[in-house]
Amino acid sequence: MTAFPRRALKACLRAPLAYGVLKPDRHDGDDGVPVIRIMDVHERNGVADRSSLIRISPGMDFEFRRTRIRAGELVVSVVGTLGRTFLVTPDLAGCNISRALARVQIQDGTDIRFVKHWMASAQFLEQVDSIVTGTAQRVLNLSTLRELSIPLPTTDKQRSIADFLDRKTEGIDALIAKKERFVELLAENRQALITQAVTKGLDPSVPTKDSAIDWIGTIPAHWNVQRVKHVARLESGHTPSKSVPEHWLDANDIPWVSLNDTKWLSANDYITDTAYYINQLGLQNSSARLLPARAVVFTRDATIGKAAITTRPMAVSQHLIAWLCTPRIDPEYLLRVFYAMQPALERYTFGATLRTIGMDDVGSLVTPVPPIDEQRRIVEHVVVALTKLDTATEKARAQIDRLREYRQALITAAVTGRLDVTATDHAKAHG
Repeated sequence: MTAFPRRALKACLRAPLAYGVLKPDRHDGDDGVPVIRIMDVHERNGVADRSSLIRISPGMDFEFRRTRIRAGELVVSVVGTLGRTFLVTPDLAGCNISRALARVQIQDGTDIRFVKHWMASAQFLEQVDSIVTGTAQRVLNLSTLRELSIPLPTTDKQRSIADFLDRKTEGIDALIAKKERFVELLAENRQALITQAVTKGLDPSVPTKDSAIDWIGTIPAHWNVQRVKHVARLESGHTPSKSVPEHWLDANDIPWVSLNDTKWLSANDYITDTAYYINQLGLQNSSARLLPARAVVFTRDATIGKAAITTRPMAVSQHLIAWLCTPRIDPEYLLRVFYAMQPALERYTFGATLRTIGMDDVGSLVTPVPPIDEQRRIVEHVVVALTKLDTATEKARAQIDRLREYRQALITAAVTGRLDVTATDHAKAHG
């Protein structure tokens, strides 16, 4: 094992680091210049297809011409998700970059691929984590980035390491992509299974009829289709005034479902705890209401239609609604209907900054209504069937995590000199 000498990154630069465009205004014409944003930079293998990039007006491009990137340069994310990098390929040359990205120009004598791999190493990320604070919006200043310590073996050694890691990571990335596609297929199967069960039932031999609803299609002839509000009472939410601290002080008795719980709602059928609570005074001084357990809560802003069943009395924010089921519909069945409805909800949403679904549209949502005993059999079937799919999904995601950990460990060992890539390739060749 050989420890490589270290220098500041600035020793490798042939030009100052540069941020991208501060606020790239979208341009609908074809004459604008494409802009790469952090959301376009894939975690593994670089940016999305050029055709998916937004464009900025020609006039704005003139103002920010210095940030147009050239083939062979390196781009790294410096806001939010830090250290996501890609090498500029010829098809991306001439694009601009957003403010969350920085342009890195490496001088001759340093292999830019080695620098890219270093930025994917645990050593690089540990340095960043030790300097950058905050969790809401992490920012790596360029003055800080240029001072980070990078291992610098000889140019020939850098090239050997980069060649080795290019080969190895390509194979690992292919495995990860295969596993990710498998997870996507499992998610598609999950959606199809739920939709089939709640719209067609469990007996394919029963007579059917047209529901007259696109996403539902045909249903068993003995079922009904009704507006959700006719089988479950709709409750809107509210947020107690945050300018009155007394509404929130010592708030530990009333769970309050808000958009801060969206991640939980996206992954779970039931919700027992919430990110924030309100107190009795806050409840009394707002139009929020304490709802009984087994209400089906539903997000109507930002990420639309994420739903779960409450396991105890809760209130909801104005960004959510809740459905209190009548004896005609089972909460667990209605929850699966909302899961099946998810793709169809897109046509109801509006707003560019905060996507939302209006209350009139909420009131127009419809659901198949089988007999209550059949609803419960459907739910039992779905729960059992999804257990197998969810187990397979968890296993695949665990394998992806292990591959990513191995990828980073391999990169770190190679760029720091803890792994002799020459000896490794030699041993493999003569193994």
